[in-house]
Amino acid sequence: MIKTRITELFGIETPIVGGCMMHISGAEFVAAISNTGALGIMASAMFPTQDAFREAVRMTKTLTKRPFGVNLSLFPALRPIDNNLYVEVILEEGVPVVETSGQRPPEEMLQKLKQAGVITMHKCVSVRHALSAQRAGVDAVTLFGSEGGGHIGEYGLSTFILVPCAADELEIPILAAGGITDGRGLLAALALGADGVTIGTRLLVTEECPIHENLKQALMAATELDTMPVLGTLHNTLRAWKNPAAERVLELETVGGDLSEILSAAAGEKLKAMINSGEIDAGVIACSQGIGLVHEIKTVREVIEGMVREAMDIGEGLLRWKVESNE
Repeated sequence: MIKTRITELFGIETPIVGGCMMHISGAEFVAAISNTGALGIMASAMFPTQDAFREAVRMTKTLTKRPFGVNLSLFPALRPIDNNLYVEVILEEGVPVVETSGQRPPEEMLQKLKQAGVITMHKCVSVRHALSAQRAGVDAVTLFGSEGGGHIGEYGLSTFILVPCAADELEIPILAAGGITDGRGLLAALALGADGVTIGTRLLVTEECPIHENLKQALMAATELDTMPVLGTLHNTLRAWKNPAAERVLELETVGGDLSEILSAAAGEKLKAMINSGEIDAGVIACSQGIGLVHEIKTVREVIEGMVREAMDIGEGLLRWKVESNE
């Protein structure tokens, strides 16, 4: 077991958080992650109504007795999102952890969550943003490097630089994210000063992940060269798997395409169809450079437990090396 400030804060057994993924992180998948002793995070934005979200939260509670969290997206969206409706459900249903991503969480929302005893964390792409979140009162932050899959920001900072810079400045616990797929990445993140890691791309290629088998096979065949940043012209850069849909988005940006045309090409509904139908070229899916380290479809439990075991084995080997060097 690896105990850190993150395991203590969230009441979990291993310092790993399953990254929130749109149209993927529903009740069953979140519960599968939490049942391993990690922390599953539900994507609230994938539920169009308050009732649908409440039903998903309640289902998660029937599938796991362990802690789980909910992500509130503060990014601009084609479908207007009233996060206050999700907050109502979170408080009424007793969700223990809330993650925010995008802009800094509104002070009123944050205070409402904290007064109810909800543990809060915010996803950041710079130390400056992390310090701002700390001042706002969040309990933890995720530092998201540019290797990661999803909204990586505009700074181009790698996990290897971003995490130790943040660790030198922050007092609250830190999660490292971006390109971490195995025990080597977990141990490296801890060595850099993180208290745990958030993983997303590795969990895409698992038995429980609710995406089509065609897409799993295509992702498993990808290399570290098969991702690309898109939506940079909108100052909302997203690292995605390199497929015709992502290349089309970049082409539209390069030629100065109409905003609505770019957004339509990258629309979440196309991703949803891609996930369900297996048409692997239909939509844009977030994917980290760490996909180059994924070569096998495993269960979520095999991934999580394997990461911890590998990190501990490497750590013990390094300690033996130190002892032998001193003899």
